Formats: sequence, C-alpha cells, structure tokens
Amino acid sequence: MATGLIALLDDIAAIAKLAATSLDDVAAQTAKASVKAAGVVIDDTAVTPTYVVGLSPARELPIILRIALGSLRNKLVFLLPICLLLGYFANWLITPLLMIGGLYLCFEGAEKIYGLLAPHAHDVGDSSTPIDPVALEEQKVAGAIRTDFILSAEIMALTLADVADSSIYTQAMVLAAVGVLITVAVYGVVAFIVKADDIGLHMAKAGSGTARVIGRSLVKGVPVFLQILAAVGTAAMLWVGGSIVVHGLDGLGLSTPEHVIEGASHFMTTTIGVAPAMVGWLTTSSLQALLGIILGAIVVIGVTAVHAVLPSRRSA
Repeated sequence: MATGLIALLDDIAAIAKLAATSLDDVAAQTAKASVKAAGVVIDDTAVTPTYVVGLSPARELPIILRIALGSLRNKLVFLLPICLLLGYFANWLITPLLMIGGLYLCFEGAEKIYGLLAPHAHDVGDSSTPIDPVALEEQKVAGAIRTDFILSAEIMALTLADVADSSIYTQAMVLAAVGVLITVAVYGVVAFIVKADDIGLHMAKAGSGTARVIGRSLVKGVPVFLQILAAVGTAAMLWVGGSIVVHGLDGLGLSTPEHVIEGASHFMTTTIGVAPAMVGWLTTSSLQALLGIILGAIVVIGVTAVHAVLPSRRSA
C-alpha cells in the first residue's frame, strides 16, 4: 500500500515537472514569436486610431473595446483553428492565403490615397445631409475589425511558422498566448493614444507648473500626432501588404522581386555607409510599400471598373 502511494506520488511529481517544462517552453516560444511579429504589431497600432478620428470622444473607448473584442475573436475563434488545421492538413495553402490578405492591405492603403486625390461621390455630396452617428460607428468598427483580421492573420502565421516543429498542443497554446498578449498590448496603447488629449486637458485645468505645460502640449499636439499616425497607418498597410506579397512570391519560387529589393538595399547601405541597418530597412520598406501602391492601384482600378459595370447591368 505504502509502495503504491509512493509510486503514485512519484508519477504526480513527474507529471508536474513535465507540465512546468511545457509551460516554460510555451512561455519562451510565445516571447520569441511575439518579437518576430513586432513589425506587424507596430502597423496594427498605427492603423487602429484612424478608425476613431471624427467620432464622439465619449465613444472612443467603447469603440476601441469593441474593436479589441473583435480582434480577439478574429485570433482565437477563427484564425487559431484555421492555422492549426492548415498547418496539419494543408500547409501549402498558408502562403497563397497570406498573399491574398496582403493584396487586400495594398488595396486598403491605395484606396485611402485614391480617396484623398479623387474623393468618392459620397464624400463630396450634399454636406447638409445629416450623418447617422450609429451607422458611422458601425461602419468604422466593421472596417477596423476587417483590417485587423488581415494583420492578425499575418501575426498568427508568423507565430505558427516559428512553432511548426512543436506538438499541436504547444502550437495551440502559443498561438492563443500570442493572440491575447498582442491584442492587449496593441489596444492598450491605442486607448492611451486616443485619450491622451483628454488626459492633457485634465492636466492643464487641474495641474500646476510643469503638469499644466505638459497638459497644454498634449491638447495641442495629439490632434497633429493623430494626423501623422493616420499617414503612418496608410504607409504601414502598403508596406506590410507589399512585404507579404514579396515574401509569398519568394516562397512560391518567384524570387526576382525579393532579390531586386535585397540588391537595392545592399547598394544603398554600401553607398551611404552610415547607419547601415537603418538605411537597409528604409530602402527595403520603401520598395515594398511602392510595390504595395502599384498592386493596390491595380486592385482599385479593377474594383472601380466592376462597380461601374454592375449598375449598367442592373439597369439593363
């Protein structure tokens, strides 16, 4: 009886050690995967605040919360099982699907530029027409969650690639952990950014000395910062979209775009000779964004042509 109890305790201790080792492994791989996805995280952080610009300040945090919950749903309910299934049964499909997502990001970025250069009819319509704030909020939230889905897919795919040799259970835990941690980090930062002017207003009214100066600076500077962030968000869409397509083509055996960009980056770093890491990154990112603009413009032209044709077919 005593021998059996000791054996049972030994088994429990062994299981506990194995579980602790597994958790340590999951934590280490989660941290590693999160670092590799940092580029997409920065893009997500830059893009999201643009969706609350122009809305009521009282609705900013509720809207960010709705987008954050939608982002969690994207990652945990849809993308996590899809990644596991694709990784197990159809690994070859991941790259083409990511490229489709990359094209969508290129389209989103190019459409924003097109909207600035040639505003759509509904953007230049009768300004006296009242805007339904509820409909506008729903439109903004839906657009944010839709864009987040593409960025989240890239994050989850990068994470999956990093844990591809692990067991399916470890993959699931790491994907879930990365999804939750990145969502909390991104939307926590976004919430702070969009409410920074309110914080500044409070400091300017209630504070004194340095606090009041900082508060006034925030009140004046945050709107400008949000405009800059909107431009960064558009550039980020084009950069990430272009990079996804370039890496996808390379993975499919079409390496010419990747080699051209690498050659240009190497040329610029050796020619300038100062801050090679920064120069290389700027060159690579700029060329990927340029490719994103070209691809996005092609998609915009195609979508515009389809929209122009469909009404005539309906009227016929």
